[in-house]
Amino acid sequence: MKKRIVDIVFIALGSLIFALGVNLFIIPNELGEGGVTGITIIAYYLFEWSPGLVNLVLNSLLLIVGYRFLSKTTTIYTIIAVVLHSLFLHLTKGWSIPSDEIVVNAIFGGLFVGIGIGLIIRVGGTTAGTTILARITHKYLGWSISYGLLFFDLIVAFSSYFIIGAEKLMLTIMMLYIGTKVMEFIIEGLNPKKAVTIISDVPDEIAQQVNDKMNRGVTVFAGSGYYTKMQKDILYIVISKQEVVKLKKIVNDADKSAFVAIHDVRDVFGEGFGRI
Repeated sequence: MKKRIVDIVFIALGSLIFALGVNLFIIPNELGEGGVTGITIIAYYLFEWSPGLVNLVLNSLLLIVGYRFLSKTTTIYTIIAVVLHSLFLHLTKGWSIPSDEIVVNAIFGGLFVGIGIGLIIRVGGTTAGTTILARITHKYLGWSISYGLLFFDLIVAFSSYFIIGAEKLMLTIMMLYIGTKVMEFIIEGLNPKKAVTIISDVPDEIAQQVNDKMNRGVTVFAGSGYYTKMQKDILYIVISKQEVVKLKKIVNDADKSAFVAIHDVRDVFGEGFGRI
């Protein structure tokens, strides 16, 4: 129950930030957007239809069509997100920030939209619309959700060319890219770590040094070289970025010919790291 309440708070916060990105930075500067929000903005520019109402209607229709691709919890969270986002779009209509720098507004528009959608998706919700399509491509094509969103958003954004013109379309594309990178950062984690794979002739010595000097656990896998067929222990260690130099020194002192591969990982849970 506590987790559900926290999730709903994040959805509400994300919906508000998303709406502020639209009303403070996008619409006042006549920029475009992607997905259903982009369609609602186009409708606003052409007919002055309420973005909040159009957003609610279109997303409700898409949710009815695509709910089968979402779990029960995700569907409930998505309904909450759609309703709150539409409400906040209406309540913050007419809000403004005194700024004539359109590039700065585009940057902050992307930042706000990316944070808002990222918070909603991170706790298991969606904003319906193209997010449902992005989840479908993630499930069946293996695309990341953030880049699936970018793909479908660009389709809508390019359609706004005839309304906002070439220059503002280019700024819109820049804004979408910024939003995608911010969203990816929010979704994939705020806790970047390094995973290190080590193949050495003295794995026991390296593992012992890591235990003693770094107080980190080491996982050992059994492996063999394809050409030599020699059996070797492979070490797998997860550390912080700040510990990479220390680990390199340990490996270098023990075995200068060791093979070391370092990978970026996010959201590490378990003993010595965060809780799931």
